[in-house]
Amino acid sequence: MVEPQPSSGSAEAVVIVKAAPQVGQRHGETVCCAGIDLYGNWLRLYPVSFRTLDEGQKFGRWDRIRFKWRRPNDDPRIESRRVDQQSIEIVGELKPAEREAFLAKLIVTSLACERDAGRSFALLKPEILSFNAERKSDAELAEEKNRFAALHAQADLFNTKPVIPYHPCPYHFRYKYKIDDGVREGTCQDWEIEATFFNWSRRYGEQQALDHMRRVFGEEYPTKGMLLAMGTHSLYPDTWLINGVIRLDEVRQLSLF
Repeated sequence: MVEPQPSSGSAEAVVIVKAAPQVGQRHGETVCCAGIDLYGNWLRLYPVSFRTLDEGQKFGRWDRIRFKWRRPNDDPRIESRRVDQQSIEIVGELKPAEREAFLAKLIVTSLACERDAGRSFALLKPEILSFNAERKSDAELAEEKNRFAALHAQADLFNTKPVIPYHPCPYHFRYKYKIDDGVREGTCQDWEIEATFFNWSRRYGEQQALDHMRRVFGEEYPTKGMLLAMGTHSLYPDTWLINGVIRLDEVRQLSLF
């Protein structure tokens, strides 16, 4: 007999994914985050209004966090948890020497196998074929800016504290990659990539920033080895999104394969 799964509780997880902010009608500005718990299970942590967290709660990749959760009523994916963001507490960090063993058993080379097993998160080892920046249309970028501006103007409706207005990235960053299932292509939602673009644009100018990004994310990372943290779309369970990019040289990968 299968024991019923708890509907709420508390957990600890090591943060692996922190996607760029999005605006939704129900939760305002949120960030889709994901971590791996101490038993090696993926947990999708949502909704997290990251930019309104207290400074001591603002976690990064490899931080170990503790939080309270409940199972969502509108998301059947087994990894999904609704997080009480007021309960988020950073309790440690996964040290570089510990990362290899922590991730090794989760690395896969097929998304179809993960989907068939009922999973909606995967740590994928792909062969990277290309990395490209595609500028958003004026209409698309204007729509994004308007959503964030409207939310910022009505912040009190979402019980958030004032934050600096968020400027959406003017580019989509896309990977083309090959795995056991064949060749795929996807937009990377990793917040780090957007932050890198803005930082390098301020330092070098936009065109040179894009050139640097193509070299770093499209050549250096694949050469040194990289993983893609993949998650399925809530409305389209067969659509996998690139939620994060993990450099293998940061997890001391020499004995992984």
